[in-house]
Amino acid sequence: MAIIEPSHIGHTPFQQLLGHHEDIMKTWTALSDTLENTSALNAELKEEIRRMLAQKNGCQYCKAKGKPTGSLTDEKSAICIGFTEVYIKLGDQIPTTYIEILTSHLSDKEIIELITFITFTNAQQQFGAMMKLQP
Repeated sequence: MAIIEPSHIGHTPFQQLLGHHEDIMKTWTALSDTLENTSALNAELKEEIRRMLAQKNGCQYCKAKGKPTGSLTDEKSAICIGFTEVYIKLGDQIPTTYIEILTSHLSDKEIIELITFITFTNAQQQFGAMMKLQP
């Protein structure tokens, strides 16, 4: 059970917790929807990254969709997944060589989408873990 009761505002258990502050819920949900629906990186790759981060962040609700599949093998996915693994292990202390790999293989738009998706998803999952959100 979450540390507070869900509100009656929002469609998901996550949104219902945020629903206690409707302005935050609306803005948070809008950014989440934008990141899910942007097209620089495909949805399957983003889901794999989300699953990777969920294993790190300890949010039971976030882990409910399963572990990473390891099924993406194209070059762009491999680079993005590798970068995510480095972030999981080193946090913001990412060596320059990994940044150079990103900049030589991804467009600026793809880099922004990747890093924004990683950091925002990380924040979502940490919120879920702190709130003890359950599946």
